Amino acid sequence: MGELLILTVILIAVLGVLMSILLLLKSRPVRGQALSIRNFVVLFIVYITITIGFGALYMAMEMAGITVLTEGKRHVGGNVLHLIEDTMYFSAVTLLSVGYGDITPLGFGRPIAMFQALIGYVLPATFVVTTVIYMDKRSD
Repeated sequence: MGELLILTVILIAVLGVLMSILLLLKSRPVRGQALSIRNFVVLFIVYITITIGFGALYMAMEMAGITVLTEGKRHVGGNVLHLIEDTMYFSAVTLLSVGYGDITPLGFGRPIAMFQALIGYVLPATFVVTTVIYMDKRSD
C-alpha cells in the first residue's frame, strides 16, 4: 500500500512539472503589451509547481527508504513535517540555483538535482525567448 502511494506521488510530481513547462511555453503576452503581469504570474506558478513537484519526488524517495538527501552528516527528515521542510527547501534552493550546500544530494538524488537545476537555469531563458518570438511574429 505504501509503495502505491509513493508511486502515485512520483507520477503526480512528474505530471505537474511537465504541465507547468507546457503552460509556460503556451503562454503569450497580452495583445498590445510587450510584457504583462500575467506572464510573470504564469512564470511564478510554474516555479512553484516545479518546486513542489521535485520536493514531492525527493520526499517520496526518502519515504520509500531511498536516501537521496543528507543534511551535514545526518539523514534528512525525522518527523514528517521536518521531512517536508527539508525536501521543499532543497527543491527551491536547487531550482533557483542558489545551492547553499547545507543539504546535499546523494546517489540517485544527484542526477535528479542536476536535472532540476537545469530546468531552473533554462526556465527564464524560455520565458524570454517565447516572448521575443511572439513579439517578432506580431510585428510582421
